[in-house]
Amino acid sequence: MKNLLIILTISFGIHLTYAQEERPTVVDTIVIRIQQQKAQAINDLKIKDTLVLLNSAQTLNQKLRSFTMPSFWKKKNKFGLNFSEVAFVNWNAGGNNSISAIASVYFERNYKFRYVTWDNALDLRYGLNAQEGREVRKSDDQIKLSSTFGYRSDTISKWYYSGKLKFNTQFANGYNYPDTSDPKSGFMAPGYLFLGIGTSYKDEDKKITIYLSPITQKATFVMNQNLANQGAFGVQAATYDAEGQLITEGKRIYMELGSLMTGNYETSVGENVLMKTDLALYMDYLNSFGNVDVDWSLDFHFKVNDFISSSIGTHILYDDDIKFDQIKTEDGIITDPGSPKIQFKQVLGIGIVYAF
Repeated sequence: MKNLLIILTISFGIHLTYAQEERPTVVDTIVIRIQQQKAQAINDLKIKDTLVLLNSAQTLNQKLRSFTMPSFWKKKNKFGLNFSEVAFVNWNAGGNNSISAIASVYFERNYKFRYVTWDNALDLRYGLNAQEGREVRKSDDQIKLSSTFGYRSDTISKWYYSGKLKFNTQFANGYNYPDTSDPKSGFMAPGYLFLGIGTSYKDEDKKITIYLSPITQKATFVMNQNLANQGAFGVQAATYDAEGQLITEGKRIYMELGSLMTGNYETSVGENVLMKTDLALYMDYLNSFGNVDVDWSLDFHFKVNDFISSSIGTHILYDDDIKFDQIKTEDGIITDPGSPKIQFKQVLGIGIVYAF
């Protein structure tokens, strides 16, 4: 029995030893690359041992363009020349040969970036009419400058906090034809300057702009002393003694404080037909409260092609400071200053338009 236990114990030990020797050992996989493979040529760009052979690289045929900073300015330049002519040869009904021409130049420089806008416009017009048997006469004369600065609180709103400047005058003297000895107007006689703050609404898609200012300073300039002495365009007239001798000269500047409202609208009313209208209303708080000065223009532009167009326009003015039918004595003393009237102008023409 004792011998049997010894044999079993030896056999069991041998078996455990053998089992331990045959248990498999897990070893991580190790990849050894003997030689790095060469990359194939791709689109004629040869690569060897991961290094680019620059001698085989192809150069670009086009030059690289430098980066240009985008401009936030928009500009518009337009030159126009409208004319009309009438000629008669052995015309039984009679008539005088005549020709007239109106030259116009229009500039816009508008800035817009996020919260800020700044719109500037300059409109210049001058026209002459020549008729057989009389002197050349002025038919149109205008200088208009406007500048509006706006700031909004976000990029979605169409309402702006705004400041506006407007200036109007003319190039040359104006007369009550055929009398050309005594000018009735001239450069800076009158000249109008509006400067104020307020709010504006601007919709670029519908091309409509409205400006409202509860505080606007209006200055009227009459730099011609003879007109200033007459009290023309609202300035304080000169004073004379009983014998008609000048005591004090007339004032050249007349200041007003009031409210201003302007509106601009532009739309296509048909194929190649553009309508534009501008309206300005001003009311003085101090001297004539409740009286409203009106400046309204309405124009239709008919486009024939890129260089030929025709237009018809109207212009209505009413200013309580501009008097008509003034009565003066032989010594030049004004006995009746006259009364204001509605002023109306209509222009029809065909001509050349060049935008650049």
